[in-house]
Amino acid sequence: MGWIGFIILGLIVGAMAKLVMPGRDSSPWWVTSLMGMIGSVLATVIFRNTGHYTEGQSAGWIASFFGAVLVVWVWRMFRRSAHA
Repeated sequence: MGWIGFIILGLIVGAMAKLVMPGRDSSPWWVTSLMGMIGSVLATVIFRNTGHYTEGQSAGWIASFFGAVLVVWVWRMFRRSAHA
């Protein structure tokens, strides 16, 4: 997957993660895309280290989605603690 595909995957997966997370989030589209891309990379690293993927394989849509949900959750926790 090239960079354009990776950015599109990040945008779609990040948007899906924000939709399923409760609460309001006013992050711009590029932050959503960045969270999706970070989630995809995080899922790839986790699944490679646990033996589910081999070297050269990247996370699929479902793993990327769960990685993005984790990233959105952590992002909101940090934003909430910064405003408190």
